[in-house]
Amino acid sequence: MSSVNKLLAQYPLISEQVSIDQAKTILTELENVLNKDISGAVVEFGCYIGTTSLFIQRLLDAHQDLRAFHVYDSFEGLPEKGGQDASPVGTQFQAGELRISKRQLLYEFRKAGLKSPIVHKGWFYSLIPTDVPEQIAFAFLDGDFYESIRDSLLLVLPRLQQGSTLIIDDYAREALPGVAKATKELLPNATIQTVHNLGIIHI
Repeated sequence: MSSVNKLLAQYPLISEQVSIDQAKTILTELENVLNKDISGAVVEFGCYIGTTSLFIQRLLDAHQDLRAFHVYDSFEGLPEKGGQDASPVGTQFQAGELRISKRQLLYEFRKAGLKSPIVHKGWFYSLIPTDVPEQIAFAFLDGDFYESIRDSLLLVLPRLQQGSTLIIDDYAREALPGVAKATKELLPNATIQTVHNLGIIHI
């Protein structure tokens, strides 16, 4: 059994925001990066309570990989929607939903007996380039809306290394059309593989 399958069999998902199939895809892509020994940090933009964050750290530990893991979140819940996010099937996504505190995230890591990631609190538009590692090997973006994905892409894209992987959550989700719009604007020529609503880009 692979490291990914072992982890998913051993530990539960702590929220319904990520499916088991999505978690497996994200972790498998990360493991491919680790196996290729691509230099750089791991970053996650939009962590909520840490469902994927916990598994990312567990996989790093399983590989005895000490690279930095940075997590970014407003800890204020969803931002306001913009015009690019309008969808007749996305009316349930309201500002302030999915709000948890930084303290709650860190508690989940302590409870799991895991080393905490480097946590950055703030809206993505307020972050500056020095808030992001100089080299990134793996990036998982879960910003839900057009502006959040655009802002995180602007920070991450210049730092992605050759051989790195970028995964964008909700890329193929009809209820959140702004995600694909921002991605296609900033990566117009990219080959994007869609798996379980995730957009996967190999750099």
